[in-house]
Amino acid sequence: MKMIRYGTVVLLLTVWAMAGQAQTRMHVQVREGQVRERPSFLGNVAAVLDYGDRVQVLREQGPWRWIETDDVAGWMHESALTRQRIKLAAGEEDAAGVASEQEIALAGKGFSQEVESEFRNRHTDIDFEWVDRMETFAVETQRLIDFLQSGALSPAEGGGQ
Repeated sequence: MKMIRYGTVVLLLTVWAMAGQAQTRMHVQVREGQVRERPSFLGNVAAVLDYGDRVQVLREQGPWRWIETDDVAGWMHESALTRQRIKLAAGEEDAAGVASEQEIALAGKGFSQEVESEFRNRHTDIDFEWVDRMETFAVETQRLIDFLQSGALSPAEGGGQ
């Protein structure tokens, strides 16, 4: 009798664990959520989803989520997703005040416009011209990959190939 109960408990735990890995409905919480071919910021962008788009998360790999919609499948970083349902009201500028994927990532590291302003106010002896200029630089993904490979560099989690 104890074996049956133990077996039943194991079966229930297995079903419960598998249910935890089932699809999860989430929403894009950034203006333009990049869906990548592989779980890496260096992965090619396969598609771009808009703020509020609903996705199904089918699996996880570190901070990356394999997502699917009716038209799109690929990897999206967890910082671009939320479990909260996003409702867009008609007639509003829906995504105008929404943070970009990069802004969400920076905010997660404790950086925001307020933090930058406070830092600049405390350090008036520093010239931020080049910092501001660097924020406008854009490097093609393939050039970045080539640079990393030529230097035998390995990016941190989330940036690997």
